[in-house]
Amino acid sequence: MSARPILYSFRRCPYAMRARMTLLYAGIEVRLREVILKDKPAAMLAASSKGTVPVLVQSDGTVIDESRDIMRWALNQNDPAGWLECADGDNLLVDRCDNEFKHWLDRYKYAVRFPEHDEGWYRQQGEQFLAQLEIRLSQWHYLTGASLSVVDVAIAPFVRQFASVDSPWWSERPYPSVSDWLHEFINSPLFLGAMNKYPQWLEGDADIPFPTKPHGAETRRQP
Repeated sequence: MSARPILYSFRRCPYAMRARMTLLYAGIEVRLREVILKDKPAAMLAASSKGTVPVLVQSDGTVIDESRDIMRWALNQNDPAGWLECADGDNLLVDRCDNEFKHWLDRYKYAVRFPEHDEGWYRQQGEQFLAQLEIRLSQWHYLTGASLSVVDVAIAPFVRQFASVDSPWWSERPYPSVSDWLHEFINSPLFLGAMNKYPQWLEGDADIPFPTKPHGAETRRQP
């Protein structure tokens, strides 16, 4: 087991979610260390002073501490359904998610910390990104076409967070195609397999193999 990379992760972090899902899809086993962000282990901070998850420490000591870089690293080793090929040319959509949409998501989710505007105003800013996704998903089964790709995996955890801020509002299905896509995604074996609960890792604890069993990703959604 010592040759396997170490992954510092936090279950509810969307960046860590997409890294775990990609590792799961690629069938790459790591030594999982579930952390609590209010109680970050010294070993993680020694590996990456950023103090954010995910952090992947390879057996040679090389550290990858950006989620998209971990995803790319995993897919370059094993990409059975051609996720990278499906995503060719759509990195700008993920860029918009990680920058513009995440910016408004944080303000919508924690509106009390940003009193310049109310929650509804921040939601409207984030909806501009959802409207773009709605156009795509009203035409295609997934964000890049008929098959699941790394773009869906990169973006869905953040849309999930947005949807959970005001569940009654989301339940009115203001974006029906996005709602259907998200519902299917969060009920998929890929997502559920990546969201298993693990105890907090403390110095001296045994590492947990992740994934326990390789999981294949469903690559096609029925119309």
